[in-house]
Amino acid sequence: MAIHALAYCERLFYLEEVEEIRVADEAVFAGRTLHEDVTAPDPSGTEWRSFRLESERLGLVGQADVVRQRDGSWVPYEHKRGRPMRGSDGGAEAWASDRLQVTAYAALLEEEMAQPVPEGRVRYHAENVTVRVPIDAEARAELARAIGRARELRASVERPPVASNPNLCISCSLAPVCLPEEERLARDPAWEPVRLFPPQTEGQVLHVLSPKARVGRSGEALQITDAEGVRRRFPIHEVTAVVVHGNAQVTTQAIHLCAASEVPVHWISGGGRYLAGLGIGTGMVQRRLRQYEALSNPGMRLRLARRLAQARVAGQIGFVLRATRASPRSVELQRGIDIMREQLRAMARAEGVDTVRGHEGAAARAYFDLLPKLLGPAALAEMQPDGRNRRPPRDRFNAALSFGYALLYRSVHDALLAVGLEPALGFFHTPRSAAHPLVLDVMELFRVPVWDITLVGSVNRRQWDVHEDFTVARDHVWLSEAGRRKAIGLYETRLADSWKHPITDYSLSYARTIELEARLLEKEWTGEPGLFARARIR
Repeated sequence: MAIHALAYCERLFYLEEVEEIRVADEAVFAGRTLHEDVTAPDPSGTEWRSFRLESERLGLVGQADVVRQRDGSWVPYEHKRGRPMRGSDGGAEAWASDRLQVTAYAALLEEEMAQPVPEGRVRYHAENVTVRVPIDAEARAELARAIGRARELRASVERPPVASNPNLCISCSLAPVCLPEEERLARDPAWEPVRLFPPQTEGQVLHVLSPKARVGRSGEALQITDAEGVRRRFPIHEVTAVVVHGNAQVTTQAIHLCAASEVPVHWISGGGRYLAGLGIGTGMVQRRLRQYEALSNPGMRLRLARRLAQARVAGQIGFVLRATRASPRSVELQRGIDIMREQLRAMARAEGVDTVRGHEGAAARAYFDLLPKLLGPAALAEMQPDGRNRRPPRDRFNAALSFGYALLYRSVHDALLAVGLEPALGFFHTPRSAAHPLVLDVMELFRVPVWDITLVGSVNRRQWDVHEDFTVARDHVWLSEAGRRKAIGLYETRLADSWKHPITDYSLSYARTIELEARLLEKEWTGEPGLFARARIR
């Protein structure tokens, strides 16, 4: 299978066999079903099916679909769902990757049986056509070259480039990981990318809020039991993450199921502070080495920090302008906008990451000073913020703002791990707390569009109950369980909202956008750079 992937696309081989990234889409499952059908036991005993072959000399191992004896010689068969290639005369021919794969099986079979294997055969089920592949000197030389190239790629930490033929990417299950169309767009701004990245996430995030709830395992499902003993069952394949709020309990068996199914588990305190997470899908060594090498480069760090901070401040300016366009802006409001614009211009000239941080911080202070002015006359007085305050928040607005940021932290954390990036290795934030710097970095792109806009809109629509949704103490304010449920509903609804990405020019949900930006960030050092942090609020 690895030899087949190598002949199809070297990037596909590297992702699957070196970085061990595998995605099973509909076509993959259909192929597995076909192989199960054709490798069913043969009652006649005249052939071997699903026959494992291995050679230390060749460095190959494989499981042939079918091996039959024809005219005194053994013949390996490979079964494919699709159609054969058509030659210049219109006749059916084997695709190059299929030809190489069946040649590899023939070489293994020769060594196993200690006799020549003159040919292999490929059965294309879409047209019920069988193509014969001669195992001659040319085929053997091609196999030797492929094995040598595979060994070279295994020893490298650099990903090969995307396939030169865009048509190969359309049916590739790893296109959402590889992002070939986005890489071509970065190389050629006139390129019109074909959507290969899924627009929506599949499954649901499971939030557990009741302090007396218990998350256990029931077969291949998570079972939540509340304080009254009521049980709810969630099949694990429908769950994308589990978020435990407050003092709810999770059994060891449930954690084992989540780990085996690559479902991350996160814990958030009752006050809305992100505590810890069971991260699934952390990157293999090649991805971490590339990230470490890239983010150790001062030039790379400065370039990414500039672009990130510019995107953050541009988003803040865009939100303020949109929210205040209905009426004349006051002098104070215009002064704050001018400060943010001035800091945005200064970032382009900054010669160090510390200087970029300083300009971003000044713009952020101006933004949070203006945030109360974005609340309309219908907003309740109790929901007015007193600047930006946290650890702990001292008013209702800031309590809701911080809780939403904790939810966003979880989403970004999961996206980075799904991509295979190390959350501890960032380029903008410094490691001053337990929070992962790279998560805080990427969060900057989404604070405004995912939560600030959502929260301000909900306050202006008077969706919050100032008594039921908050717990108010002398020196801090927290969201109550009802408030957390409301915030989670608003947040998850926002993640499902679709918008049109201004650079790639296709629509996708905000949940998918977070993953896309994480993958575009990795492109800065594994492919064509230039698309990360380019999107802006319109």
